[in-house]
Amino acid sequence: MTESTEDFKNHTRRTLFIFASVLCGTFLMVGASFAPLRNPHMNLVLVLVAACCNAFIVAGFLMHLFSERKMIYTMLGFTAFFTVMLFALTWIAEHDVPQVLVR
Repeated sequence: MTESTEDFKNHTRRTLFIFASVLCGTFLMVGASFAPLRNPHMNLVLVLVAACCNAFIVAGFLMHLFSERKMIYTMLGFTAFFTVMLFALTWIAEHDVPQVLVR
């Protein structure tokens, strides 16, 4: 029974750490958007960096992408293959135009 209690405590601690990380990232995004910087584009860069960090945390931990690597890489492989094939079909169709006879 102690193992399941320890597992639950570890899971709870990990979940709270992830929640705190996402919350800090959100506060960082809001703070960066209101920061008085000389260049307003720097605000945008800071917000996007914080948003990427938040997305990494959410996708990796909350969507379980870190623990399911084989399935994720398989799906990414299929996606890349079909994307390349669609681009190839578009390129082939672009050159598949009937020749018009000019008189």
